[in-house]
Amino acid sequence: MKRVVVDTNIVLDVLVFEDEAAAPLRAALRAGDLRWCVTPPMRVELARVLEYPLIARRRAQRQQAVAEVLAQFDAWAEQHSIAPKAPYTCKDPDDQGFIDLACALGVDLISKDKAVLALHKRLLRLGIMIRRHWSPSDA
Repeated sequence: MKRVVVDTNIVLDVLVFEDEAAAPLRAALRAGDLRWCVTPPMRVELARVLEYPLIARRRAQRQQAVAEVLAQFDAWAEQHSIAPKAPYTCKDPDDQGFIDLACALGVDLISKDKAVLALHKRLLRLGIMIRRHWSPSDA
């Protein structure tokens, strides 16, 4: 089974916004063809972000409780310990944990965050691909 690290914005696209661009990722997770790798702080960040006003309104429209979103996150997630610091530092400290974990595990990172994308060439040197979206051809 393929493993990836997925940043919080993409997780929201999959679990809350049902963004069309995230449909292949959602389908791969549902089918069990893909697992996203997480650390405890990533779940804590998601729980916090789910309470942001824009996200809370969207959840209310979809009648989604925070516990429901977190349960789906847990069902698709593969838990890992906090990874050691990667050789490269992200300008946004909130994104560093995603980079660290992807580097430690040697897996792709799915993110549309500009600070993460800025590290694309450097992370490629380590064999880490940063993708904006998941597609079945990435398996």
